[in-house]
Order: sequence, then C-alpha cells, then structure tokens
Amino acid sequence: MQSTEIISYMETLGDDVQRRALMRFFKTAPGDYGEGDEFLGLKVPQTREVVKAVAKDIELSEVPVLLMSKWHEVRLCGLLILVAKFERLATKRLTNDVEAMKQRDEIVRMYLQYAEQANNWDLVDMSAPKILGHWLMLPSGLGGHDYKLRVLDELADSTCLWRQRISMVCTWKTMQMDDHEWCLRYAERHLHHSHDLMHKAVGWMLRELGKRISMDMLRDFLEQHVHEMHSVTLSYATEKMDPTERLMWREMRKS
Repeated sequence: MQSTEIISYMETLGDDVQRRALMRFFKTAPGDYGEGDEFLGLKVPQTREVVKAVAKDIELSEVPVLLMSKWHEVRLCGLLILVAKFERLATKRLTNDVEAMKQRDEIVRMYLQYAEQANNWDLVDMSAPKILGHWLMLPSGLGGHDYKLRVLDELADSTCLWRQRISMVCTWKTMQMDDHEWCLRYAERHLHHSHDLMHKAVGWMLRELGKRISMDMLRDFLEQHVHEMHSVTLSYATEKMDPTERLMWREMRKS
C-alpha cells in the first residue's frame, strides 16, 4: 500500500466531534504548544489498526509522506510504522545481524531527520523510546557510545521543544534495559528548562529511574538537585513515594 492510499483511508475515518475534542486536549489554540495542529478525529486504537494492516508491506521510502502530513493522526501512523519496523529488526536473534543493524540505522536516520514532525507530546512519547531509546542499547553501524552521545546531545541542545523532549523521553527504554546513565545525563541537562512539557518529561523519567533502577539512586539525584528543580518536576519524580517522603522533598525544595 502506498502512503497516499493510507492517508485517503484515514481521512474516511474522521469524526468531527472527536476532532474538536482532540484539538482542545492537545492545545492547538493560538499561543499554545500545539498551535495550528490539525486532527482528523481518530482515536489511537484506530490508528494502530491501520499500522497493523500496512506496516509489513509499506516501503520505508513511503513513510516520509506520512510524517509530513498536516494530519496529526497520519503523522502518528508514520511514526508507529517506524516503531513496528524497528521492533521487528531488534529481536534478540537479530541484535548482531549486519543487515538488520543496517536497516535499524536507516530507520533511526529517518526518525532524526523528521524529528520535528513529532510535534506534540504524544507523538514523541509513543515513538522515541521504542526507536531511539532502543537503538542506544543496540549495536549500530553508525557509531558506538560516543557517537550516540553526540546524537542525543544535539537533540538536547536543539531549540526545538520536540527534539529536546525526544532526548529525555527516549531514556525510558534504556532504563527498561537496566541502564541509568542516559536518564541522569539528560535529566541534569534539562533541569532548568522553561517549558512545562519538559518539567513533566524530566520528572516522569526520574520517577521511572526510581521504579525501574533504584529508589536510592533517585534519592541521590534529588539530594543534589532538589533546590533547583521545578515543582512540577519534583512532583512527578516523587509520585511513587509515600506521602510523608513526598512532603519532605517538597519542604526541602522550599528551604
């Protein structure tokens, strides 16, 4: 199936009531972070069904047409197709397979090239960990650990909010694979970010650090940085702690 056929089909699924609700939810009004974004009015399971039907057959070269669509759900479809293709190439059996590695790298290059098309938090959160985050933990023909650090540093240092969020949220996957380095590095890097979506992203990843790696490691980070953390970041980071400890950290931040 070609990308134009996918777009035409998705347009037939549009729902105007759902479209208006999504435009409010994703802050598309003037001055908001999603300003100007356009929706068809599809629910995520509908988009996933489209991906399930076409991901195996659509050529990678067709995906940029989806990623450049004006429709939010079509861009999500393109991103989830990349996720599906990457995951099929990232099984344990194919970890060190040269051809699979080459194809994974090609997907990552495309993801990075079109990163700004993941221009809302849901598009980032449903794609960054499963593509870029997983790639960080796998062999790559593009380069080793230092190369991957440069890739994420460039994202983190970008002026684009969505590239910055990608650099933080992709570390969710690395923590699922028992590596805390990436989370700590980019939590520190984004600690003084001005945007609420980054306050939430940093706090969310720190919460995952405590949940998946070590609560003591999270506490060590908080001891070093609690006085400089945004209140939203701290609230997200301590969400799984008992109320007494959460209050202690809030009071410590104020002192």
